[in-house]
Amino acid sequence: MRGLILFVGLIGFSVGVWAQPEPQDAAHKPDPFEEHLFDSFKEKAMENYDKAIEQLQQCKDLKPESAIVYFELGKNYYFQRNYVKAYAAFEKATQLAPDNRWAWVGLYDICYDTKDYDRAIPVVEKLIQLKDTYKEDLVSLYMMTLQHEKALTLIHELEERYGRTEKRDLYKADILKDAKFQGPERSTLLQRIEKFPQEEANYLELISLYNQSGQEDKALDIARKLEKAIPTSDWAQVGLYKTFIVQQQTAQAVQALKKIVESPKIDWKIKQRSFNEMLIYVQTHPEAEADFNALIPAMSNDRSVNVQKELGKFYFNKSNWTKAILYLSSHCKSDATDRESLLLLLQAQTEAGRFPELEKQADEALSWFPAQAELYYYKGLALNQMGQFKAAKEALESGLDYLIDNIPLEINWNIQLGQTYLGLGDVVKKEQYYKRANDLIEKSKKAKP
Repeated sequence: MRGLILFVGLIGFSVGVWAQPEPQDAAHKPDPFEEHLFDSFKEKAMENYDKAIEQLQQCKDLKPESAIVYFELGKNYYFQRNYVKAYAAFEKATQLAPDNRWAWVGLYDICYDTKDYDRAIPVVEKLIQLKDTYKEDLVSLYMMTLQHEKALTLIHELEERYGRTEKRDLYKADILKDAKFQGPERSTLLQRIEKFPQEEANYLELISLYNQSGQEDKALDIARKLEKAIPTSDWAQVGLYKTFIVQQQTAQAVQALKKIVESPKIDWKIKQRSFNEMLIYVQTHPEAEADFNALIPAMSNDRSVNVQKELGKFYFNKSNWTKAILYLSSHCKSDATDRESLLLLLQAQTEAGRFPELEKQADEALSWFPAQAELYYYKGLALNQMGQFKAAKEALESGLDYLIDNIPLEINWNIQLGQTYLGLGDVVKKEQYYKRANDLIEKSKKAKP
């Protein structure tokens, strides 16, 4: 909240402070000090700062210990961007009137404009004694000078007194990227949850911290606490969902999952985990599959959860090639650069014996990954199975330069080349490649402990 001195006149520096009343019979005598002072105001208003300073120097000669004179000098020097003289003038004003806020504000403005944030800190600490709201400025200064521990302590104090703000939340998030602050912050949040059980933000921040450090189990424990304290919270659905799964309340579990996935407040890791738990649940509770499948389109709208990819991986691991291909194909259409999903899709096509689709997808993927050895392998494999041996030979030999440090793939590659030459009627080369494959198998066996 930097206090700008530009529009500050004599606030706090009332002329009456230094213009002492004279006896009545002298009331109408002109006061040279006042005349020079008000002339300086006129010149400053017209942006004639040099002339204003001349008038103020006259004032200083008449009253060398006048705080208002030094304050006005500071302002005029500040407008001229003469920061050295401005700082000296404001500093003198603070010495003469230490409890007047505006001269301190002038010092702060100069420190801020010159980016001398370290020098600004003691100035703001004095301003805090005069006006408590400057603590917000002190937080920013601590952040700009990388004094994160002090910043975090002050953020906690301000949260206790005034609640949270978006700016302070951003500062805190930046601080907590450093792991050394995360442990103490978790302890602080646990204490706050005990003290303020209805304050949802404390639960959410703690859940986020646990997720960042890979402690999802603890994050779920806090979500369950939130559920008990604030049942209407979106995050409470996480705890309810786990309960429904354990108690095999299928309809309620599906609805809770829907709320979890649709909530913008819930961390994507929790969404992903909840989604995968439902996949496992459906395998042992087939009656839930219809409700779950009806939920998939809605869940697919949430880009933080790769629904199609996760479904594809799940069914791949279950050797359900038809469903794996369905979901992985859908995902790869929306993200052609996802190499992991692409290779799973190609292997699923291989297991399902869908060789025309395998050859087409491998060929298309080479435009994205021209140095990916596996793509040449799958293309060659598909062409072999389709009886197109010349094209298979070309694909497999084209990819040999990219086959590096991958013994299992090299074994299969030689087997495919053996099949290619068998199809081409070259029995000698067929035997050569089969022998290479067998040699690699024996070598890999010996290499195992």
